[in-house]
Amino acid sequence: MKTSNNQYSQGLSRSARLFAHPISRIFIATLFVALPVALTLILVQQALDKSMRQVWPQMVCAVLCIAAYVMYVNKVEKREVVEFSRVGAANEFGFGVVIGSVAILVVLCTLMATDAFQIVSTNQWITLASPFSEMLLVAFFEEILFRGIIFRIVEKSIGTLSALLISVVLFTLAHFPNAGITLLSIAVTAVAGLLFCAAYMVTRRLWLAVGIHFAWNFMSVAVFSLPTYGHPAKGFLQGKLSGPEWLSGGAYGIEGSLVTLVVLTIVTLWLLRIAKRRN
Repeated sequence: MKTSNNQYSQGLSRSARLFAHPISRIFIATLFVALPVALTLILVQQALDKSMRQVWPQMVCAVLCIAAYVMYVNKVEKREVVEFSRVGAANEFGFGVVIGSVAILVVLCTLMATDAFQIVSTNQWITLASPFSEMLLVAFFEEILFRGIIFRIVEKSIGTLSALLISVVLFTLAHFPNAGITLLSIAVTAVAGLLFCAAYMVTRRLWLAVGIHFAWNFMSVAVFSLPTYGHPAKGFLQGKLSGPEWLSGGAYGIEGSLVTLVVLTIVTLWLLRIAKRRN
């Protein structure tokens, strides 16, 4: 009996050590968040006609990924989910939307001044609805995965600089399969990943980063119909990019433009300065 108890204790200790490893916790947390979203989207796609699966499935999945993350933190990490604290949530999300919107408008105004961007036509307002829900899901899912899970867990284990490097590299690699990727677009995507990390570090919550992420994607996709990270888009205004690829971003979208690199770098340095001052 004594030997059996010792073996059980040793086995439990190994399990505890395995869960304590950051890679294990990242894997478990990712499963918690990704599985409900993936299964819901697959079920909706198989069960409903395309005309019946507009807007609402993505909204449901956005709620599901938040709920799944909250459940993971509560049940597995056994702590309060400060990343989605309701205190100041509206202000932080709203401020993020302002930052993201202003940043992309600065880029587009600069490109328009150099004849690299123009608006050629308009579409119906209803075209805003589907991208709204899709971009909201993308913003919540990616911020939970890359900042709430990967950055946060790695930072707690081996420090902020290592967490920044790993999170940014993984975020950039996730966009490698996208169409039209170039060395410049890789650099812009990496800076965007660093920007979102900085936004999280400012508040230690995800609302600000989600707001910036959502606003940038929504403005690009739904408002100006621009290719975004290599994905084609159709929105309310039909924008057109032209000129040299280093300026317009080409098929990858303005996320491949030198102007975007400069603007996002400025915003990132500003947020990092605030985060350093606060922490």
